[in-house]
Amino acid sequence: MNNKSDPHLVIVGGGASGLIASIMAAKSGLRITLLEQNSQIGKKIRISGNGKCNITNKTIVPERFHSHHQNFIEAVLQDYGFNTVKMFFTSIGLELVEGKEGKMFPMSLQASSVAELLEYEAKKLGVNLIYNCRANSICKKNDIFILETTQGIQKCEKLLLASGSPAAPQLGGNDSGLYFAKQMGHTIIPSLPSLVQLCSEETWVKHVGGVKCEGVAKLYANGEYITEKKGDLLFTAYGISGLAILDISREASLHLADYAYCELSLDLMPKLNKEKLTALLLGRIQKESSKPLNLWLQGILNKKLIPIILEQSQCKAKSEGELNRKEIVKLVFALKNLKLSINGTKGFSGAEVAIGGVDATQIDSKTMESKLVENLYFAGEIIDVDGDRGGFNFHFAWVSGMRAGQSIVI
Repeated sequence: MNNKSDPHLVIVGGGASGLIASIMAAKSGLRITLLEQNSQIGKKIRISGNGKCNITNKTIVPERFHSHHQNFIEAVLQDYGFNTVKMFFTSIGLELVEGKEGKMFPMSLQASSVAELLEYEAKKLGVNLIYNCRANSICKKNDIFILETTQGIQKCEKLLLASGSPAAPQLGGNDSGLYFAKQMGHTIIPSLPSLVQLCSEETWVKHVGGVKCEGVAKLYANGEYITEKKGDLLFTAYGISGLAILDISREASLHLADYAYCELSLDLMPKLNKEKLTALLLGRIQKESSKPLNLWLQGILNKKLIPIILEQSQCKAKSEGELNRKEIVKLVFALKNLKLSINGTKGFSGAEVAIGGVDATQIDSKTMESKLVENLYFAGEIIDVDGDRGGFNFHFAWVSGMRAGQSIVI
């Protein structure tokens, strides 16, 4: 380095992976500068998990992560499971508690405590945090990285891009890091939204907005069954949301990008199989009753959904007394196979994460160093890895940041 005051390492991005990498690298005595484009670090951390921050998951297996190169994920996760992340957070004074589905949260149940303890630890170790600082251009000359930023020139021997993905632009998500990586010769897998709400052009969803129920969503693309997810379903004016939809959105996003016709088949009564639901409905019929059918159905179903169930079932009965087994079978089929065509997603603004990123085959899975550019490293969402809902995306951010920070030495 020409100037002894210049940092050894510059980290672009003060999110989960950048913060933990700075802490790990600082323990080796490196001079580190971390550039954060927002006025505070860890903005995504602070709002995650409905303000509680789902830090990781107790069951970390490669199958809960996705990439165009699955072997990369297996290598990154090796020896960096749940206990590794737990031990790190315990070491900085943060205790974890377990929630549903193996989700792990800070004991305080406050996401802000995660961000603030990470920030304190980084500063304690001498990391120079620069806020409201965005990198506008990056180049490498004579083994030195030169960054033009909104707060002047930064030079360093080693550079870590932990600048995230285009997901959640309202929190600062963007593709600047992908642009810099491409400039330096890396292949970029196109980004698509994931863990995102789905949109529909069907008019009936506008009339059932706000209705929420437990269900099973099955995804079909061009008539072919793709996958299914169980959880809550939330109908909205634009389409559908809920945990089951977020979980199925990755596959939907991929097939929509291939211009497939996508349709959901929704089971609104997942706790009852076809036979039990048929028996339940048959047992409710009072033959002498003239009760209107839509009122009769309110005994089991949200009234906003009844018109579409009647329409899709093509039930001919108008009253309870007109029902018979044939008409009940039609209703049962509609209740367990409500059809909703999907024409898009809510995009990156609604997405928690993004599919795609820097091609993982061009990154060393042990060190996170580029195989193309010496002393260039990657961590977190910028890499072509995304995880399931439930703490998996944060886990990858932590461990990729750990690997990078531990391997960067002078």
